[in-house]
Parts: sequence; structure tokens; C-alpha cells
Amino acid sequence: MSAAGVALMLGGAGIVLAASPAQAAEVSYRTECIPPPISGLPPVQGTTKVEITAPAEAKVGDEVEVVWKFVEAASKNPDILDLEKDTVKPTGTLKAAGAQTADIAMEGSRTNPPIPKNSPMKLSDMKGKVKLTKAGEVTLTPDAYNINVSKPMSTDTKCTPKETVKAGATIKVSDGGGTSGGTSSGGTTSGGTTTSGGTTTSGGTTSGGTSSGGTTSGGTTSGGGDGGRSDFPGKEVAVTFACKSPGPANINSKVTINAKKNGGSYDLVVKTAKGVMNSPAALPAGALKPSMAVLLGGVDKGTVPVTGPANKDPLEQGKPVDLPDMTGTYKPGASGKSTLSPGTLTIDVTLGGQKISIPCTVKGSAAVSLELDTAAQPGGASGGDSGGGTTSGGSASTSGGLAQTGAEDNGALRALALVAGTVILLGGAVFTFTPWRRLSGTRH
Repeated sequence: MSAAGVALMLGGAGIVLAASPAQAAEVSYRTECIPPPISGLPPVQGTTKVEITAPAEAKVGDEVEVVWKFVEAASKNPDILDLEKDTVKPTGTLKAAGAQTADIAMEGSRTNPPIPKNSPMKLSDMKGKVKLTKAGEVTLTPDAYNINVSKPMSTDTKCTPKETVKAGATIKVSDGGGTSGGTSSGGTTSGGTTTSGGTTTSGGTTSGGTSSGGTTSGGTTSGGGDGGRSDFPGKEVAVTFACKSPGPANINSKVTINAKKNGGSYDLVVKTAKGVMNSPAALPAGALKPSMAVLLGGVDKGTVPVTGPANKDPLEQGKPVDLPDMTGTYKPGASGKSTLSPGTLTIDVTLGGQKISIPCTVKGSAAVSLELDTAAQPGGASGGDSGGGTTSGGSASTSGGLAQTGAEDNGALRALALVAGTVILLGGAVFTFTPWRRLSGTRH
């Protein structure tokens, strides 16, 4: 029986059969989702199931709409906090191949029902448009996607395929004599904060750049009397910091340590490069504060704590951050040539009365930025704890200790990060399976 006959028969029975050129196919693929670094949570391995709907046939010059429907997201909302209505927004990329190869940007609306704890994620359909420019077959394959949560603060979870993904739809494009043109992208819905396609990552590391403090060579003084000098500029040195979770994996920066004589002590000013790191999340003014344990060498031993003020202005997620100058006082504990080098950099993030301390230790041995000809002062450094500006541990180790963090071991740090990161910054955690049994074991 012909299709028309079937439609006529069903119509007579009171059933409407809508003829449509669209086709829909379900595709599933293994996926890894990366929570934002500030959450302190590990990557999640799961399976994404999507349904791609597109016209089965079209002509050159046509602009067609494609729909990406989430049948199943790669993970659930963990057993932490209920998500409010209309707080979740997906964006993604659809790969085109064959007669057309340009990617199609997909965007969903910030429309979702309330999502209880420990329940499947409910993501809105994503839509995108593409203008067809060549005759032939065009295959459409789902690729990476991003999930933005607007409350309690804006955070993103980035999900990428971990296997070759099968095409979800094919469009047969005939030569209709239409004019050629490039692809057009972008969703058809609006609302809330968006990210571009979910195919880029926020990184967390930036290259050194130039120091904000200017550089001078040397920085060496001669003679215990300093020859009447009071200012001692340091040398700019390149440093790679390895950060603990939930911070970025690495921070690359130029660091300069300058000193000014103040009686028998020295007022220190430590400068880092512009855009030394990317903001881990959208943060209000006063939320991020840096500090460093300057390493002493030569005749003197220990560390000197220097701290900077908190950020004056709000910070945008993923945008470069300029750390303010960090200051402190060095009281020499020995006479002779003492050296000062960059040590552990700590980033403190405070929100809602909760503080996350992210220690970033120096990879390898940091170069000397400043050398001073010092005279020992009562209560000076030399590895002691008696007010010479040294940290409570007095250790100059750069091998991954948690100086200045208040945490005694990595387990305690992760516990702090998880408690503060998941409760306050839950937006980034909602797309991860919650390994509570494993995490509870780190708190002993």
C-alpha cells in the first residue's frame, strides 16, 4: 500500500500522521566530563546518549535547523544539593563531514525542571542552523558539549568524547542551483551565561609574559654597610608552579623579588607576571588573595612570608588574573651573602565564610632573584621561628609541602576543597558521580 493510502486510512480512523522530511537517530558514546578546577572533584567517565534530528533531504542554498536531544547525560546530579528550576544550560558542537565540513555550534535554553539530588540530569534540547553549500551527503556527528549552571554561582563542566562517535544523521543535499555561502552557527534560544560550544577548556595555565615590576640585573650588594644604599632591585626569574587540586595543574610566571632597607631588616616586594593565571570561577571582589613563602639561601635559611591584597574587582571565569604585589619583611638571621628565591605560591579563595587554599609549589629549583649582603639581627631567620619573617615550619623545601595552607597533608587539603568547593561552588560539581566512600577515606 502506498504511503498516501496509509495516511488516508489512518486519517479516516481519527489518527493524524504528519509527513515530515526530518529524521532522528540515537547515538551513544563514552564521555569524560571535567568539573571546573575550583570544585576539586575528579573527572567523571560516563555514557552520553543523544538523538540528532535533521532533514533527510535538502537543496544547495537551504538553511536547515538541526536539533540535539539529550536522551541521557553522562552523569547524575550527586547527592549534595537540589538544583533549582531553569539554572542549567547546555552548549555543544556538532561535527559535519562529507559535502560539508564546518562545525555547527549548538545551543540549548536555560530551561530545566527542578533536579533533585542523586537523580538524572535534565538538559534542554540544543539547536543550531547550517547553510548547505555543496551537493552530496552531509553527516552530522555529536562532539563535545558544555554544561553551565548559574546558581549558586556560574560554573562550567566540559564533556568530551572518549571514543570515535558514530554519525547521528545524514542529509542528502541535491544541486538546487542555490548560491553558495558559509555555514552559520549559533543556537536559536537565549538565556543566562553561555560558553562557546563546549569545545574549549579554561586551562588554568598561562605563559610567563613580562613582569609587572620591571627588571634590573644584579641586585647584589657589597659590604655589610650597603654603601649607603636603601633600594635593592631583584632579577626577573622564570618559575613553573605545580598546583594542588582544585587549582590549575601549572602556573608559569616571571617573578621578581625587590627589597628596601629598613633598619637592620628589609621590606620585600614580590611581583609576578601579568595574567599569571586564569580565574577558576566567577568570583566577587575580595574573594581571591595570593601569598608566597620566599626561600632563603646562602648564609641564611628558612622562608619569608609575603602576602598580597584581595582582588579589588570581580573576576570573570576563565579570564586572566593579575596577582597584586605581595609584601613582607625579611629580618636576616646570619651575616654574609643571603639569597632570595621564589617559593610556594598559595592562592586563597574565600566565599561565604569558607576558604579554599590552593598551594602551588616550585617545580625543580627556582633561580635566585636577589642577593643581599646581610648582617644578623636578633630574632632573625636562619630557620628559626622567632619573628624574623620565617614561616612556622622554618623549612625551605620546595618538594610539595603545604606551607601557608593550614593543611597538614594532601588528604586534609582535598577534604577542605571538597567541602567548600562542592557546597559553595556546587555549580561545577553537579555533573559528577559523587565518590563519597572514596572521599571519606581521605579525611582520616
